[in-house]
Amino acid sequence: MKSILHGRLILGLLFLFLALGSFADGRYIPVYDDGIRVDYKHYCLGFNKEHRQANWVYYELGATNLTGKASRKNDFRVDPKISRWSATPDDYKRSGYDRGHLCPAADMSFNAKAMSETFYMSNMSPQVPMFNRGIWKELEEHVRNRARKEKLYVVTGPIFKSNKGAIGKGKVTVPGYYYKLFYSPSKQQMIAYVLPNEESKRPLNSFAVPVDKVEKMTGIDFFSQLPDDLERVLEADTLSHVSRDGGQESGGLYRPTRNQQIIAVVAVVTIFLLVHFLIKHRGGKKKKKKPARKPVKKKK
Repeated sequence: MKSILHGRLILGLLFLFLALGSFADGRYIPVYDDGIRVDYKHYCLGFNKEHRQANWVYYELGATNLTGKASRKNDFRVDPKISRWSATPDDYKRSGYDRGHLCPAADMSFNAKAMSETFYMSNMSPQVPMFNRGIWKELEEHVRNRARKEKLYVVTGPIFKSNKGAIGKGKVTVPGYYYKLFYSPSKQQMIAYVLPNEESKRPLNSFAVPVDKVEKMTGIDFFSQLPDDLERVLEADTLSHVSRDGGQESGGLYRPTRNQQIIAVVAVVTIFLLVHFLIKHRGGKKKKKKPARKPVKKKK
């Protein structure tokens, strides 16, 4: 009995460790066959020659990225690494569309060179002005607010469905939608958003979708470097009510994700087994009680 309880205790602790999981910092670069990968020091992208813009832009974002005071220079220019296919600033002139950042300049405020590299045209996509300056800006600020509290791995890009034509001599496609998603190792969460390229007054929460949906819409495999079981759980989890600080809301009350619920159950079971084990085996063998002394009869 003792060995069985001991085995269950070890198994429970191991299960808890695996459920909580900790992954060393690494690069979760998307997997996508079609495109040219372009690397810069603080972000990288997969460039689509047909559409003259990136399929995805990937970067890591944490509090240290947001503590600098690099000033914005607005030095929009052709990407020298792919100058043959890169859009040009002239493609956007009098087009009616903004040069919308995929990796935001403000996310690279810690370093002047890092910020300057976000102004390559390979990092731009034609965005409706009130979209770029409205709901998209709100989403960018939301991600930065979370990154001040925890490290995030961010992927963002266009979705070439219901496109709005093309602009400039380079025929730069105007996407119908955009996506942004991030993975938080500390909270074991993936959150994704899909937004139409148009002005919107809807709350940001309403654009949250499972990562699986973004993969189906784009054909891109996100965070494939994670263990398969964990990736499946996180990518299928819909956080349909995501608050500004990254929690999940339902009727004003915090509601944990499915992954958090599983971890909580495992933790409770493990603690129960541990307490049971300690109670059963504390103090070794119990001392035998001395028999009660019989009363001595007085002689007459």
